[in-house]
Amino acid sequence: MERSNNNTHIFQNKNDRELEKVVGIEVYSTSDFSGISAIYKKRYKDFIVKEITSTGQVLEIRGNDTTINFSENSKDRYTTFNLVKINKDTFGAIRMISRALKVHPNLIEVAGLKDKRSISVQKASIKGDQVEKLKKLKLKDIFFRGIAPARKSVKLGSNRGNHFIITLRNIDKKVNEEKRIKELINELHTRGFPNYYGLQRFGTFRPNSHLIGRFILEGEYKKAYDEFVLATYSTELPESQLLREELKKTGDLEKAYTSFPEGLNYERVMIKYLMNNSRDYEGAINHLPNYLIKLLISSFQSYLFNKMLSLRHKNEISIYKPIKGDVFSILDDDNGNITKIKYTYGGLYDEFLREANNLNRARIVMPLIGYDTNLDDFPLMKSLLLEILDKEQISAEIFKNELLYTYEFKGSFRPIIVKPIGLKILEFTEDDIFQNKNKLKIEFSLQKGSYATLLLREIIK
Repeated sequence: MERSNNNTHIFQNKNDRELEKVVGIEVYSTSDFSGISAIYKKRYKDFIVKEITSTGQVLEIRGNDTTINFSENSKDRYTTFNLVKINKDTFGAIRMISRALKVHPNLIEVAGLKDKRSISVQKASIKGDQVEKLKKLKLKDIFFRGIAPARKSVKLGSNRGNHFIITLRNIDKKVNEEKRIKELINELHTRGFPNYYGLQRFGTFRPNSHLIGRFILEGEYKKAYDEFVLATYSTELPESQLLREELKKTGDLEKAYTSFPEGLNYERVMIKYLMNNSRDYEGAINHLPNYLIKLLISSFQSYLFNKMLSLRHKNEISIYKPIKGDVFSILDDDNGNITKIKYTYGGLYDEFLREANNLNRARIVMPLIGYDTNLDDFPLMKSLLLEILDKEQISAEIFKNELLYTYEFKGSFRPIIVKPIGLKILEFTEDDIFQNKNKLKIEFSLQKGSYATLLLREIIK
């Protein structure tokens, strides 16, 4: 990627591999296997995502609903529902629902974010009694299932994971291609893949949310605004590039507010604020919804994780076998998620940790930096993080910012690999869209916070 002085970002090839490097994604787990030539998300129905609840239930897109009335006697305070979306991103759906119900978007909560170009179902909640309103609400490509009152709201990250059915298309017909694909799938099922944060976390066409999050934490609100509103990326729509360039050139906020489409809603929110509050860039950023500011800060946190994982590989440190200073988390018995129980490798428990790792009962983890993170608890990764901070001229003081407390970024840790559950081929047949090509349909589940697109990246390369 080339970056000019006027905040213009140019990608030569405009493909995912080039964009991924910008957000620290560089390592494959199956580099010894050649990938296949294929595309995914040709149709939104080629990418089906069903959320798995904390109890292990896979939410269904279709279902028979039964009416449960809201009751203050039962201390009901929220309305929960299964949100079914067709080709819509989660934030866009939240905006549509909030407008239709005339409630603030901050009162709508979801357990996780889902891919836009897909058919997805996820758990959500709204504060107050919205049962009857949701039953009657009609929105384009948004449906409500399992509407019910509840005492507690849905919380981000409260899901166990996600179940996927994905179709890859336009696969060349080659001798022994199906056999080669099966070998690769089996390897991924056994070995897993690097647990990066995917491009969706940073912006699929404008991978810059981590930059904005960094500027916010550094108190550089003008830089945050410029990156959010004025920066152009050659991978975004040409119309959007032209509008941003025009505003950058003229500074005409009134014209920009009129010209920017509804799809650039957050930009319009900030532009409108600046029309009445000249040069108050901090106020403009803070005028964004809380959930978006939290996501931007989280993106910076995710970026550092990605960079540490890639640097580990560059330093020729295995992502599968531990070395002294690595940290293990023991997985829980019920659903295989990491627990708070962790041990540092290089001591009395090494034999136990190696065995637990081989039996899929433990994972090597790396820190997600927050205000309460003690880097001395992660001896190996501390040295890698300090190297990254020095190279990118990021002050360690950034992790003491009050916003980390405000948005509850205490700090945690994340496995460096993820193993897909139940990964299997459902179909390898003639493609019904591309002539003389094949299609591959696969099914699998992932723990919460892990990205299906990164598994697909290992297959397609």
